[in-house]
Amino acid sequence: MKSELEAKFIQDIFGKNKDDEGFTLIELLIVFILIGILSAIALPSFLNQASKAKQSEAKTYVGAVNRAQQTYRMEHSLFAGDIDTLQIGISTSTDHYDYAIAVDTGSATITAAAKDQDALKGFNGGVTVLSGGQTLAVACQTAGPQADNPITDPSLTSTNAACEGTMTNMN
Repeated sequence: MKSELEAKFIQDIFGKNKDDEGFTLIELLIVFILIGILSAIALPSFLNQASKAKQSEAKTYVGAVNRAQQTYRMEHSLFAGDIDTLQIGISTSTDHYDYAIAVDTGSATITAAAKDQDALKGFNGGVTVLSGGQTLAVACQTAGPQADNPITDPSLTSTNAACEGTMTNMN
């Protein structure tokens, strides 16, 4: 009986048809559908992360310029009129943003204008001199892409520094 079972087993192994190997059309369709669904879910998340990475540059630059303006004001009793004067190694233009400083009596602002305004937020910030002689800084961002949310200068007074219009505080 045992040899009979062994013979049938050997016949079954060697008797398989080559046409029975591989995947069926249904199995392949299911795999492609699953890949499509996963791609549809992951792609928007990936694109959002790419925008966040580009925007982090502007956030960092605005904060760095605000701190540098406060330091410059303590040393020179006035604000720097341009980025090069601050000597912090920041360019006025990068692949994603253009940066500009504006100085007024008792305050200075930094604006980061997005080059791709349909995808990136705009940023700005400012430093003001309070009535006691101390400085106060604020950093702001648009609520959404700069094309739909224009950059407005922060309110910089001798008592307060705050974001204006559609701008929100980054702190």
